[in-house]
Amino acid sequence: MRYVLTLAGLTAVYALTLASLRPLDLAIGLLVSAALLAVARRFVYAAEPEPAREVLRRIAALPRFFAGVVAEVASGTVEVALVVLGRRPLDCPGIVAIPIEERTPIGVAVAALAFTLSPGDVLIDVDEEEQVMLIHVLDASDPEAVRARHRDFYERWQRRAFP
Repeated sequence: MRYVLTLAGLTAVYALTLASLRPLDLAIGLLVSAALLAVARRFVYAAEPEPAREVLRRIAALPRFFAGVVAEVASGTVEVALVVLGRRPLDCPGIVAIPIEERTPIGVAVAALAFTLSPGDVLIDVDEEEQVMLIHVLDASDPEAVRARHRDFYERWQRRAFP
């Protein structure tokens, strides 16, 4: 049942993205969703289902999480615009290792998506052996400041919704 609901939800997102309910588009969406679930099976089904109270608590935390993502995107957009317009030099771009810490596999995936949505940060790799996410940033001159920013985002915005 969980698989069917997840498959239906992903197919609905695909249909909404295309703004189409044509049968061929729905069939393609179903195939893409099934392939995505096959690849991401360990993330989707990594743990036992959570109690309803925990699910409701996480749903209640989603608006706060989305507000945090919007704030990060706005901040990243300003940063990139300043560099592109020549107002801020591009002195030290580079890759910074962000510790995974207590994030769950879904929490890592959501954090990586949130980082990549913000202009100026791009996920390069998740090194499970070293327990770090490798993020390319526009200013890597102070890696500890970058780590602190990402840790603050997790603690402040993400943890309640996607630990």
